[in-house]
Amino acid sequence: MSNDPLLQPYRLKHLTLRNRIMITSHEPAYPEDGMPKDRYRAYHVERARAGVALTMTAGSASVARDSPPVFNNILAWKDEVVGWMKRLADECHDHGCAVMIQLTHLGRRTRWDKADWLPVISPGHEREAAHRAFPKKMEDWDIERVIGDYVDAAERMKAAGLDGIEIQAYGHLMDQFWSPLTNDLDGPYGGSLDNRLRFTFDVLRGIRERCGEDFILGVRYTGDEDLPGGLTAEDGIEISRRLKDSGLVDFLNVVKGHIDTDAGITDTIPIQGMRNAPHLEFAGAIRKATNFPTFHAAKIPDVPTARHAIAAGLLDMVGMTRAHMADPHLVRKVIEGREDDIRPCVGANYCLDRIYQGGMAFCLHNAATGREETMPHAIPAAPVKKRITIVGAGPGGMEAARVAAERGHEVTVFEAADQPGGQIRLTAQDERRREMISIIAWRQAMCDKHGVQFRFNTFAEMEDVLATEPDEVVIATGGLPHTEVLEQGNDLVCSAWDILSGDVKPGRNVLIFDDAGDHAALQAADLISATGAAVEIVTPDRSFSPEVMAMNLVPYMRNLQKRDTTFTVTWRLMSVAREGNQLRARLGSDYGDFTRERIVDQVVVNHGTRPLDDLYFELKPLASNLGEVDYEALTTGGLQEVRKNPEGRFRLYRIGDAVAARNTHAAIYDALRLVKDL
Repeated sequence: MSNDPLLQPYRLKHLTLRNRIMITSHEPAYPEDGMPKDRYRAYHVERARAGVALTMTAGSASVARDSPPVFNNILAWKDEVVGWMKRLADECHDHGCAVMIQLTHLGRRTRWDKADWLPVISPGHEREAAHRAFPKKMEDWDIERVIGDYVDAAERMKAAGLDGIEIQAYGHLMDQFWSPLTNDLDGPYGGSLDNRLRFTFDVLRGIRERCGEDFILGVRYTGDEDLPGGLTAEDGIEISRRLKDSGLVDFLNVVKGHIDTDAGITDTIPIQGMRNAPHLEFAGAIRKATNFPTFHAAKIPDVPTARHAIAAGLLDMVGMTRAHMADPHLVRKVIEGREDDIRPCVGANYCLDRIYQGGMAFCLHNAATGREETMPHAIPAAPVKKRITIVGAGPGGMEAARVAAERGHEVTVFEAADQPGGQIRLTAQDERRREMISIIAWRQAMCDKHGVQFRFNTFAEMEDVLATEPDEVVIATGGLPHTEVLEQGNDLVCSAWDILSGDVKPGRNVLIFDDAGDHAALQAADLISATGAAVEIVTPDRSFSPEVMAMNLVPYMRNLQKRDTTFTVTWRLMSVAREGNQLRARLGSDYGDFTRERIVDQVVVNHGTRPLDDLYFELKPLASNLGEVDYEALTTGGLQEVRKNPEGRFRLYRIGDAVAARNTHAAIYDALRLVKDL
């Protein structure tokens, strides 16, 4: 048996977990009609098959009709859920993996205009900033009803054959009772800590009576709200002891912080540029104070950190949830001594930010996550070895090279720069986003392992490509910033890329026109404002930086709001003209014939990219498919069989920003779903 602390089994009551690594409850927003159907099951089974000890499904599975999902949660209040959860649990069990689910009532963390348009409920009238609904203060019949809803939902999960459940108590109804900030009830459910905890213990007692002692029951809760007037760390220790001493629970899953604002949830679930495992010592203090099974997850992205958490006795089970979205085979690679092959989580938080905007959780640089039914995590060998030539070594080109090489093909990559990376290398120059470079570094390592030939410092011409005698050519040349957007003065502006690369020095009074809404404008604003300059970000959108999304916005705002930075929405930059040694910028509106003017010394434009596609169009007439992609085959897993030019010696494709300005995930997904079948 291995001496690795992570690989030691753990006994939780009657359940033996095969190692110390778990996936904590999270909602990837894959349910269909509120049910965990095939996509959902495939996602968890992939990770179960690869060796994780415990997978916790369904962050925030709803126990009641008046807890409507705001990010496509499982509806645990429907009897129909039993069959779907049983299929998931049975298949995970077949692979030796335990399965639990998180149950909750969202309380005020939802909206009244969802599902059945029922009032949002909470033990007080204070609304949550994130979802903005003013709740009804719960009455006695609400409390009695919801306790019954929890118990019924737990019984459904036992009937489905799950190993246990955990109750969610941070930011949701359960700890809305706990916190003095949200509980305005009089006794018996408000006032003293005893009263504020009464609802929780009524729920736990009801579940125990209905489901019995052999059904594992835990609580995931905040041990410190980290808010003035809220629950303190001392309160958290006391609550932890009371949970243990109640005899009603089998484990504690502790977090630190609050999730009612974008800033709060980002501190609770940190993203890139923030400290790894910031709450690990706090969780260890809970374990020490209670001497009780303690689980925890919060930006534990790598195996050494997880190993330390177990070896140092800080945790009994370590959660590596986003790490398993990046690489579902993480545990298998640890077992096989292949830790260097683990695809790293880069903390980009594309997964969580997407669900909070109503989308499915996808990993920024693993396009197979959430698509397990159609996309492979392990690349199958090709039946016939080919010569594949790729032009461009950004994220799309590097993914194409990796997949082609793992298929067993002979791969050549041309790259104009002296190293791979493309836009990723540019964005990673920002210290806060330096983890992004791992997207490229991991692919470089995999390409080196499989013998990919790189030709750096080579601006590939048609003759260079043809000299490789390719069977397949993939153009992944990306794009260049587009700044020709003004009626007048296009020659007087620079791009956000110019600022980020250092090619243009920041001014002292700067207007940034952001008509793309992505990271580049905010990164430029961050860099410029750090010099002490005044910065105004102008956008025609009704909100700024919509592509950056909520949690990624937080670190930018913490920098920009303490500096001389202004955000102006619903105005469009129309023209720029010289005025002495300064610039006169004229703004217009999409809402009417209105104008404003600004006098600045620098104008920066962020308007996306235009494809760098000259080589593609030169090669197109020579290709057997004339560059055409069969979209039906691409999206359904079929083979590319377009043949338009019988004289063509190779097939030609282009991916990523060489097609149109999109994002890193789109480029990687383009590459994976195309090249996996070449």
